[in-house]
Amino acid sequence: MRQAIKKVLVTSEEINARIKELGDQITKDYQGKDLMLVGILKGAVIFMSELMKNIDMPIMMDFMAVSSYGKSSKPTGAVRIIKDLESSIEDKDILIIEDIIDTGLTLSYLVDNLEKRGASSVKICTLLDKPDRRRTDVPVHYRGFLVPDEFIVGYGLDYAEQYRNLPFVAALKEEFYRK
Repeated sequence: MRQAIKKVLVTSEEINARIKELGDQITKDYQGKDLMLVGILKGAVIFMSELMKNIDMPIMMDFMAVSSYGKSSKPTGAVRIIKDLESSIEDKDILIIEDIIDTGLTLSYLVDNLEKRGASSVKICTLLDKPDRRRTDVPVHYRGFLVPDEFIVGYGLDYAEQYRNLPFVAALKEEFYRK
């Protein structure tokens, strides 16, 4: 699996330190609020599970699965909800937990969708942000790391369901995703 790695972009130590900082800031910002984390499957699972351990207050969690990529390495532009929330978000403060933001199309759709369901607020927390690929503006309230415009895997991010289990974030060699 490591032969597919072009270069490590963020080490596991850097990730752990930044998640602690994010958890501390979220704890401070949401004290006394009805916070629900909404993890975007599958990529955000590892990030969300580690982030939750660093939020020192009662929280709820739920998950959504959405697709704008399918098995392609490029977004299609069409967002599909594959798995929806199981609980009501009315009057709750929602923090969407995402693995990476690139075009912003998926998150723009999700923020609008969740706001229409009556959430008190909807904000975004992402491990990785790839602003060079942005096609629509989305406000990123909590950001782990800025990353270059490369195909990125590891720490939950995949290519064709592989490489999610890497404990770091890395750029994938082109020959491994342009088959």
